[in-house]
Amino acid sequence: MPKLRVHNLSISQDGYVAGPDQSLDNPLGIGGEALHTWIFDTDYGRDMMGEQATGTGGLDEDHAIAGDVNIGATIMGRNMFGPVRGEWPDHSWTGWWGPNPPYHHDTFVLTHHPRPTVSMEGGTVFHFVDDAPESVLKRAFESAGGQDVRLGGGSSTVRQFLKAGLVDELHLAVVPILLGAGERLYDDLGTLPGYECTRVESSDRVTHVTFSRTEGNAAESGRSQGL
Repeated sequence: MPKLRVHNLSISQDGYVAGPDQSLDNPLGIGGEALHTWIFDTDYGRDMMGEQATGTGGLDEDHAIAGDVNIGATIMGRNMFGPVRGEWPDHSWTGWWGPNPPYHHDTFVLTHHPRPTVSMEGGTVFHFVDDAPESVLKRAFESAGGQDVRLGGGSSTVRQFLKAGLVDELHLAVVPILLGAGERLYDDLGTLPGYECTRVESSDRVTHVTFSRTEGNAAESGRSQGL
């Protein structure tokens, strides 16, 4: 059965996935860039930046690559898509990634202010949707054609799907820094029954922690009804 997966979600020791005051100049918030240094030091990250690979591989490289395996659609929040808040002043903003974003499939952007679909180079198609997590996930699974769906940030988006019991796998890359403020993942999640830690591994940069949904979680009944 296809899964909803979160991969390479970098998070500080105090639970923040972005720093405060996100903006065009600080897309990850003040101090937030330090959360992602580990991934840009991998060959995977160097390739994204157009830099030369080192061929060293390692645990961080393995996790970075795993986030793209068998993914047929992506869901993300509006904060991940860009810095524009409220009503769209126009439709000129098409993401942080230039004319050829790295997704290459249907990508669903959660927003209370829908706008027309945008088709980009390389096959990425951004759909702007104002629906419940269950409805968006159903569309994403249909689009993925039997492959898994990747859930991107930000923290509010991931929390919505976790609270609904829809996330099958959650991989956190815990970075040994303290941000003190920003977008915090753990708020209002309660005890998250139905999830268990299934894997913990550490490199010299980050600790990789994977949580998996257990049988009987709220999503199980929804999947059996065709979600």
